[in-house]
Amino acid sequence: MTNQNKTIWQKWKAWVNGEEALLHPDAYIAKRAERKKRSKKKTFNMRRMKENPQVYHFLCVSVCAAFIGILLAVVAELPSFGAAENPTNNEVMERYLEKGMEETGAINFVTGMILDYRAFDTFGEANVLFLAVIGVWMLLQRDRKNFSAEQERECEEDAAIETAESKTILQIGAKYLTPMILLYGVYVICNGHLSPGGGFSGGAIIGGGLILYAAAYGQEKVGAFLTKRRFLTMIAGSLLTYFACKSYSFFTGANHVGYAIPKGTPGEILSAGWILPLNICVGLVVACTMYGFYALFTKGEL
Repeated sequence: MTNQNKTIWQKWKAWVNGEEALLHPDAYIAKRAERKKRSKKKTFNMRRMKENPQVYHFLCVSVCAAFIGILLAVVAELPSFGAAENPTNNEVMERYLEKGMEETGAINFVTGMILDYRAFDTFGEANVLFLAVIGVWMLLQRDRKNFSAEQERECEEDAAIETAESKTILQIGAKYLTPMILLYGVYVICNGHLSPGGGFSGGAIIGGGLILYAAAYGQEKVGAFLTKRRFLTMIAGSLLTYFACKSYSFFTGANHVGYAIPKGTPGEILSAGWILPLNICVGLVVACTMYGFYALFTKGEL
């Protein structure tokens, strides 16, 4: 199939897989030669500038001084701490403090703010985590397109060394600590609307527990229950559940006009409306993202 007959999606897939030279042999070679030529020119100019240490040091000091001056100017323009005219002392803060428990049902005002008043921002942050781990997955995943036989042999040797290596202390510690870490992470997530904590902090604790277990017993043990399919299902399902729970808020405004969700009794575990399930969704996304980064950067696969 020629390049003219390929769709945009096929061209993009070929570019991601590193097949650009096969699609555009002449243009690719010419572009590569031009890029190499420009690189040599830039390297030569930098080398010549470094040969004159006075000019090089002057430019370095000038750039640093410029950045320091910009930062000092910004700090000088900041309002005084605690001043009544500060932008932080406005009706928004008063609304959070005075009506936060009544409108959100959460005792933890921070959780009520990020998962009710500013739930759309938190949804965007969760999507950023999802896109980040998917981007790293696309770049680092081991497959026949971007992994050579030599690299595969090195990975097998590392796995053999890791299996033969004695990790008695680490394995014993992980055996008893991992369940407690995971349980504590679940507690922090489920009590995020009642006490300090929530989806972000609890998800980070769970992700740390999974990383500890993988470091002690190998990623194959974690991969036995956290497969690629389950990994993607949990992240995508959490984001879709988050959107389903709060989509009415996105479309009706900050005051949820006409959509009064029962808040329950503040202080009880089943209270604060949708905040508890939203905390669970955010916690799953954060935990999967943390372990996904660890697995992809160490082994190139989940």
